[in-house]
Amino acid sequence: MNMKGRDVATVVLASKNPTKMRAVLAGFQRMFPKEAFELKAIALESGVSDQPRSSEETLRGATIRARKAMGEVPQADYWVGIEGGIEDGGEGMQAFAWVVVRSKSLVGKARSGTFYLPQRVAELIRSGMELGEADDIVFGRENSKENEGAIGILTGGVIDRAGLYEHAVVLALVPFKNATLYSGDMRDWAGD
Repeated sequence: MNMKGRDVATVVLASKNPTKMRAVLAGFQRMFPKEAFELKAIALESGVSDQPRSSEETLRGATIRARKAMGEVPQADYWVGIEGGIEDGGEGMQAFAWVVVRSKSLVGKARSGTFYLPQRVAELIRSGMELGEADDIVFGRENSKENEGAIGILTGGVIDRAGLYEHAVVLALVPFKNATLYSGDMRDWAGD
């Protein structure tokens, strides 16, 4: 039996991206290895720009996705939103993602690790492209955002996009693994 008293807990991910699907299932399985999870992926819009350009906008996109998933499949046990974003500062352009996990009683949020993008990729993003599209052009790839992503290309596969996101999923699940410590503490921070 899982923590909800059922044999299999349903996790709804607000994306059909296979990389995000792998990350979510792996993160839940790592945090709760004695439990079984069924992943349902549904394509839902984030309500933010196609390429979020700040940590705040990226978090808002992940939060909106998780909320929409909850509205679409209210009988599930967990709802997850993942949003990748960039932030352009004086030192260069950073890439990262936010993960939001909801249940009926808790909200967990975590940001992935952050890395700097090469100048050629950053220039294409500044011209209006999404990160995945810029990666495909600079690195001669096709659909890298549903595969290894920029981090996978840049690390030579040491960390791929699913691995980067999986770590953030695990961190977003901390309140669920420690529910008595977090009960009533988590607020829904996105202002939409």
